[in-house]
Amino acid sequence: MGFPGTWMTESESVVYRVVPKCACSSIGQILYYSDHGRFFDGDIHDSTRGLHKWAQEESQPLIAANAKGHRSYAFTCVRNPYTRILSSFFDKIAGIQRNGKRYRGNLVPMLVQKYGVDVGSPENGFEFDQIASFRRFLLFARDTIRFRRPMDPDIHWSAMSGHVGTFIANGGRYDHVVFTEAFNDGMQVVLDAIETPVKVDLAEVPRFNESEGHGPKRQHKVSEYFDDLSMHLIWEIYHRDFKLFRYDFEDPDNKMPKGEVDLDEVHAKLGD
Repeated sequence: MGFPGTWMTESESVVYRVVPKCACSSIGQILYYSDHGRFFDGDIHDSTRGLHKWAQEESQPLIAANAKGHRSYAFTCVRNPYTRILSSFFDKIAGIQRNGKRYRGNLVPMLVQKYGVDVGSPENGFEFDQIASFRRFLLFARDTIRFRRPMDPDIHWSAMSGHVGTFIANGGRYDHVVFTEAFNDGMQVVLDAIETPVKVDLAEVPRFNESEGHGPKRQHKVSEYFDDLSMHLIWEIYHRDFKLFRYDFEDPDNKMPKGEVDLDEVHAKLGD
C-alpha cells in the first residue's frame, strides 16, 4: 500500500499527507518555497520535481523510509465536512476545470442523466437551482462511498479519515493536524517545529486556490443546502470525520472545530 497522497520536501524537513479540498495547493506551495525560495510556477499538483511525491516512483523509497522511521515532522490538514463537500460540488461538478473541460469527462453527463443534477453552463452564467442540484449530487456521493456505485468514490469527496488513515495504517505517525479554518495558526505550528532551508513568512504567502473562478459562486449560506435528509446522508458518510476532527455536525453554519484534535485518538482509531 505504501504512502499514497504523501508529499515530502527534498530537504526532508517535513512530511505532509495531502487531503483533497483542504488547502493542499497552499500547503504544497509553502513546502516548495521552504526548500527553493520561490513558488512553483503553476498548479503545485502538476509539479514533477522540487517536491517528493508518492506518485513519483523515485520518491517512494525516500518517503517510505522517512515516514516509517518518523525521521521528520509529519502533518496533515482537515476541513469542515459540510464546506468540503460543498466545495467539491462547486469545483468538480458545477465548475469547468483548468483544461477547459468538465471534470472526469462523462461524470457530469452521467449525474445529469441518472441523478437529475443540473449545473448550468458558462453560457447561461451557471444559472441553476444550486440547492436542489447539490442535494442530488450528495445522494450520488453517498452511493459511491457506501455502495461503490455507479463508480468508486472520488478522492475529493471520500472521507478525510480515509485519507488520513492510510498514512497511519502503513506505519506513519502525525505530529500535528492543521485546520483549514485556522490555516495560518496551524501552519505556523508546523513551521515553528521544523528547520527549513528557506524561512517562510506566512503573512507574505499568497493564497493558492486553484479551483477559484472556474465555476459558479455559492449563493446561499451553508445550512440552506442541508435539510434533514441531507444531514442524515452527511452523517452516514462523514461521521468519523466529525468525531475525530471535532467539527460541529448539529450546526452546518459553524465551520470552526469545537476543539483540538486528539492525536492519540486519531492514531488509535485510524491505525487498523
